[in-house]
Amino acid sequence: MSVDARPTSESPAPRPRGRRRKTPEGPRATFRQLLPFIFEHKPVLVVIAVLSILGAGATLAQPLLVGQVIDRVQNQAPLGVLVGVLIALVVISSVISGYQHYLLQRTGTAVVFSSRRKLIARILRLPISEFDARRTGDLVSRVGTDTTLLYAVLTQGLADAVGNALIFVGALVAMAVIDPVLLVLILVVIGVSVVVVVLLSGRIRTASAEQQVKVGELASGVERAVGSIRTVRAAGATEREIASVSGLATEAYDVGVRIAKVSALVVPIAGIALQVSLLVVLGVGGFRVASGAIGIASLVTFILFLFMLIAPLGSTFGAITSVNQALGALGRIQEVLDLPTESQDDAAAAARAAQPEARTADAPAIAFRDVRFRYPENVVAARAKAAEEARSVLQEARLDRTADEVADEPEARDLDVLRGVSFAVPRGARVALVGPSGAGKSTVLSLIERFYDPTAGAIELDGRDIRSLERDALRAQFGYVEQDAPTLAGTIADNLRLASPEATDAECEQVLRAVNLTEVLERNDLGIDAPVGESGVMLSGGERQRLAIARALLAAPPILLLDESTSSLDGLNEQRMRDALDAVATGRTLVVIAHRLSTVVDSDLIVVLDHGQVVGQGTHSELVVSTPLYRDLARHQLLV
Repeated sequence: MSVDARPTSESPAPRPRGRRRKTPEGPRATFRQLLPFIFEHKPVLVVIAVLSILGAGATLAQPLLVGQVIDRVQNQAPLGVLVGVLIALVVISSVISGYQHYLLQRTGTAVVFSSRRKLIARILRLPISEFDARRTGDLVSRVGTDTTLLYAVLTQGLADAVGNALIFVGALVAMAVIDPVLLVLILVVIGVSVVVVVLLSGRIRTASAEQQVKVGELASGVERAVGSIRTVRAAGATEREIASVSGLATEAYDVGVRIAKVSALVVPIAGIALQVSLLVVLGVGGFRVASGAIGIASLVTFILFLFMLIAPLGSTFGAITSVNQALGALGRIQEVLDLPTESQDDAAAAARAAQPEARTADAPAIAFRDVRFRYPENVVAARAKAAEEARSVLQEARLDRTADEVADEPEARDLDVLRGVSFAVPRGARVALVGPSGAGKSTVLSLIERFYDPTAGAIELDGRDIRSLERDALRAQFGYVEQDAPTLAGTIADNLRLASPEATDAECEQVLRAVNLTEVLERNDLGIDAPVGESGVMLSGGERQRLAIARALLAAPPILLLDESTSSLDGLNEQRMRDALDAVATGRTLVVIAHRLSTVVDSDLIVVLDHGQVVGQGTHSELVVSTPLYRDLARHQLLV
């Protein structure tokens, strides 16, 4: 990086990337898709509906009693128990309203809870391709932010619709009996307000869906910046990342302001309708009282019913706003819930698989039969988008590399990763996969683990097409150590027992010593219960890698898949690790990826990959003679 690439006081602040990109409108949901989330709580909703009916009855009775009180006062008749009954109805109505509010709040929280459980269960069962195509922060946003909007559906008027409808209809009937003329005038005012709200509600739903997409992008931006904070600081890119994430926040803010503007038109409509209706009733009603068409008591009763008519209307308008916002979020929730899980993919993959051959004693542990693989369209599109963002970053940061150079990188291209790969791994053998970066070595292990299925060809385990096996049963045969194996936040024991929850403390300590992590145990009095920090920050890179290997060894599977498992180790620890692997390799099959040929020269079989094709197979001594690429690699590493 050149010196002038860093922001200075004279250089303008980089323009936020978020303000340059147009985000496609998020998925929409229908009201019918919202109902299952609500109807999960039918018993409570029934109680709420009954309370609404009782509350509506108590509310509707109050204006009638007030009218009778006024009549008796005018006629100088005794009030009797009317005042007591009226007070009792007010108290009963208040108690019902309070308890109903509690049930609504609790049910709203339960809806959010159940939707989050469904989302979490679905997300953690999605195929790996979905994680490669989506950003982690966006998925987290759907679990957190999007589900929260479902809470407002119940707490802002929807679940109280039964009581409000009864009050609305009851008030209409009573007002029609008292004075049909006044009622017609009121309905004209209400009709206009309803039309306006319906026209605005569609805009709220569209803007809300877009806002949730923006919030998801913001969460992804924050997750990316925080997750790589050390790299960001070391590169002097803090201000650029702040500008970038702030740009995404600005986009979410702008959409939120648009929603606020539309909502600001919807919310006061009920109040305007009440004020106009009240003016009409006072003006026209006063005239009709003066002409003797109705009495004062009837006018007062009509006005009270008018308030009862407008209150549910206002609540309905609020419910329309909250439901439309929730539908925007529900579209994103439903999008994930509609995605097939790995287990749902199993049946389709098994149908495509070749009929399993009879198992024979000499069948290899693993066999690749003319395997071809290309990443799915959504993954390719995600990589292309990432490349586009990289070009934007480079242009704004004014780095030495140009956007054209980034565009030429093969990462964003839609190319076959494997092209007719065939080789066999004998049972109990140690097989190494070697070759330059991008040759397809890690993809081979991903296909063995069925993170993806081949585009063509077949992969066999003990003579059976792995697509005919359930993924959980298949993966139980493997111990897999990724190239950058993550360390989970928690303790050393938490990480070790991820695949072996029943392992004892003694077994955990034994496997840690086998991979030369004794000093990690001794540096903290808590031993295996010592915390490792977020992403294993309290461990060195080599210690994190050895911990991942220890986790695989603890599970003691028949086949070990190691992707660059010793890349972060120094010479001494690498030799100790090789000794540990030798000790556990007895009776097991090992498939190892390595750039350091010194770690695999004694393998039973070495498979050389280049540009997604097998260019050589054999032992070290055979390949040095037969395969030019391997000979060059060995010569470069001073092994020949």
